[in-house]
Amino acid sequence: MASVPAAAPDRLSLRRPDDWHVHLRDGALLQAVAPATARVFARAIVMPNLSPPVTTVEQGRAYRERILQAVPASLGFTPLMTAYLTDTIDPAEIARGHAEGVFTACKLYPAHATTNSAAGVSDIMRLEPVLDTLERIGMPLLIHGEVTDAEIDIFDREAVFLERVLDPLLQRHPALKVVLEHITTSDSVQFVIEAGPNLAATITPHHLHINRNAMFKGGLRPDFYCLPVAKRELHRLALRSAATSGNPKFFLGTDSAPHPRHAKESACGCAGIYNAPFALESYAEVFEQEGALDRLEGFASLHGPAFYGLPVNRQRITLVRESQVVPPRLHGNDAAGSAVELVPFHAGERLGWRVELLD
Repeated sequence: MASVPAAAPDRLSLRRPDDWHVHLRDGALLQAVAPATARVFARAIVMPNLSPPVTTVEQGRAYRERILQAVPASLGFTPLMTAYLTDTIDPAEIARGHAEGVFTACKLYPAHATTNSAAGVSDIMRLEPVLDTLERIGMPLLIHGEVTDAEIDIFDREAVFLERVLDPLLQRHPALKVVLEHITTSDSVQFVIEAGPNLAATITPHHLHINRNAMFKGGLRPDFYCLPVAKRELHRLALRSAATSGNPKFFLGTDSAPHPRHAKESACGCAGIYNAPFALESYAEVFEQEGALDRLEGFASLHGPAFYGLPVNRQRITLVRESQVVPPRLHGNDAAGSAVELVPFHAGERLGWRVELLD
């Protein structure tokens, strides 16, 4: 007689999760969006692609202070800062930032790959002294894994990066800890699985929910435009399989990347999806659909700390099975009282889970 599958729970208690890839921006936008991340996540790896980018210890320390001022202290949120790599960045500055507890990791943006990446790395070989330093001190390298050659189709740039850049890099630096950020392809899933223990990957909620058709459904949909762009359905399914597999090499990184509505809906709309306000609920939808709610805590709360060598959070958070409709627009106010209008991921859609409380 066939066994009857156990009913999914109506309440799910997790160790408080961390977001291992988020954009909190700066200035007015920082004031408006940072609390959404801090409300749920205990820690977050904060991207350094400001204007100007965060390339010095002093800039990293100052940005961390601005973030802490933008969120209520009662939330117990810890921003983990990253250094923005350039062709000429000083390895000694990176090592000092790591030793002083300012920089948790370094971020590699290929030049012109995404938002505020013009100052990024033009040739990976220019970074050899930096990579030697990171390997020596055990500091993770976080990679936006796309080539930027104009002749390479935008939907192929991640796969080409694996072959041309990442595989040779890992061979040259076998002890270097690397996170391949916001992966979008089955190629990356397989590459990470087959690589050694020093390579891991983050997966966003939006790449688990949408494929590239979403950008064109019923017209041009700028709120679904992000970099790396969403790919074909076969890639989305591969990402869902990886995220829900229980493999500790895959963990949560929202890549929440807010832009005001007017900047998204413009003649040259900005890339980025703002998913922070309902990110954990969005992930829970996927894990339930895949019959893997029992693996959500590993993906959200355990795998990332293990890779970074950090303790898991002692605090707990509860997800409750309760239907809610995501608002079509979110409005925040910066420190000066100016309004900021944002379109959240899942705008106008119904989600089946709600974050209830912190214990």
